[in-house]
Amino acid sequence: MNQTSPRYALITGAAGGIGRALVQEFHANGYSVIAMDMMPQPADMPCVEYVHADLEKIVADPAYGNNVIADLKVVIGHCGLRALINNAAVQILGSADSLTREDWERTLKVNLLAPFFLAQALLPDLEQANGCIVNVSSIHARLTKKDFIAYATSKAALSGMTRAMAIDLGGRVRVNAIEPAAIDTEMLKAGFLDNPAGYHQLQAYHPQGKIGLPDEVATCALVIANGSMPFLHGACIPLDGGIGACLHDPK
Repeated sequence: MNQTSPRYALITGAAGGIGRALVQEFHANGYSVIAMDMMPQPADMPCVEYVHADLEKIVADPAYGNNVIADLKVVIGHCGLRALINNAAVQILGSADSLTREDWERTLKVNLLAPFFLAQALLPDLEQANGCIVNVSSIHARLTKKDFIAYATSKAALSGMTRAMAIDLGGRVRVNAIEPAAIDTEMLKAGFLDNPAGYHQLQAYHPQGKIGLPDEVATCALVIANGSMPFLHGACIPLDGGIGACLHDPK
């Protein structure tokens, strides 16, 4: 591969809070970003291509999925893919006696199966560029709370898939995951519009005394993708402000 060839990074869920931070961070560090989302492209998003795609449909409809992959490969061309950042996710809340089949199917297709099938389809492009896969998992892969059954299960499986793919692919493509705790996105803040005290309580509950920033997730993904630590493989990195080590004893 020519040294002047673009370094392509594909980022899913690009229009969300973490997604926008990922796009900005990779663009600022010399990557040609291919952004993917169902939502309209934000006006100021610095990407070489914006791909409107439904991850659930990519899994459910092979013909649709093949068309999306074909479009991606046209953009990538002969340059290869340096990073696949599987960031997109849905969070459908519900209890054990309320979650529907549709809830489960959508959650697993978007959060687990789409990352796998994108990785599988783009594996030759990743190998060509000595690339890597970064899965944005969640603290819910290890620790969860009521009504997060579907989401927590999907993220636990995504982290498990990260470790298993690292074993399966060996030295061909590095595979790692980030497991963030609460991140200060518009979606998170919207859930506390009527409960500002609860938001401050959530901040205080993290030993770090704060909620994480989208930029911190993006920086962590960039460090992984840059390849300066090639021995980092099959890791699930907790970006959680110490909350994953916090034992809560009710008073």
